[in-house]
Amino acid sequence: MAEDGVTSAFVRYLREHNLPVTAQRLAIAEVLLSADRHLSAEDVAAEVSAQGRKVGTATVYRTIDTLLESGLIVERDFGEGFRRFEPARDVPNHEHLVCSVCGKVEEFRDERLERMTTIVAESRGFARQSHRLVIHGVCRDCQRGGAATPSPSPWGRR
Repeated sequence: MAEDGVTSAFVRYLREHNLPVTAQRLAIAEVLLSADRHLSAEDVAAEVSAQGRKVGTATVYRTIDTLLESGLIVERDFGEGFRRFEPARDVPNHEHLVCSVCGKVEEFRDERLERMTTIVAESRGFARQSHRLVIHGVCRDCQRGGAATPSPSPWGRR
C-alpha cells in the first residue's frame, strides 16, 4: 500500500486543482505510488483489476498524466515502444538495466559513472545538469534459463 503521506499528497494535489477525488483515481495512484518496479499503464490496469476494482483504460492514462503533473511519479522510456512509471523518490540520479528477453528493469547507481559524466561534460565546456543511461542486455535469470533470443516486445505490448 502506498505511504499515507504520498497518497494524501495526491489527494491534496487533486483538490488544489479542482479535480475530483474518485475511488478509481485513488486505486490507480495506490498501485503506482507503492510500486517496487517500473510499471506500464497496462500493468497498472491489470493490478487494479486484480484487486477487484473496475477502471477504464482512459482513466488509467488520465490518472497517470495527473500523477506525472503532480510530480509524484516519473516516466521512463526504455525504447520498448511503451512508457513505464515509477514513484518519484528522493533517490539520487540512477541508471537502468533492461532485459531484452523478459523485460526486467534493474536500477543501479555507480559513483564512477557520476564522476565520468561530469568529466565528459566539463571537457566539452558543459555544466552537467543531468544524464540518463539505459543498458539493454540479457539478465542473469534469462542467461541461466537458456533464453538467448530477445523478444522485440516483452509481454506482447506495443
